[in-house]
Amino acid sequence: MMDLSFSKPGEIVKLLCDRLRKERLSRQMTQADVAARAGIGVNTVSNLEAGRNVGFETVIRVATVLGRIKELEALFKPQLDSLDDMLRYDSSVSRQRVKKKAGHA
Repeated sequence: MMDLSFSKPGEIVKLLCDRLRKERLSRQMTQADVAARAGIGVNTVSNLEAGRNVGFETVIRVATVLGRIKELEALFKPQLDSLDDMLRYDSSVSRQRVKKKAGHA
């Protein structure tokens, strides 16, 4: 597994787009196949593979078609390592905004 901690966002986008294209090809699917099954246009699949901006829902649709939805389950999953973390997470669910601390712009 590659550590992306020190990667620039553009590098991560390129890596994920390359993986997406390889996954599609390994399943012997054309961009048109993916587009039809995801309910999106072929140009959208092409844009996604090229790293051009597409909607987050598009990423989810394509991941679903390629059988990779499980990987998305860990995205933004809370890290609850202690009871304090769990309590803080539970109490933050009802809050709508994070309050700025005094002295920060």
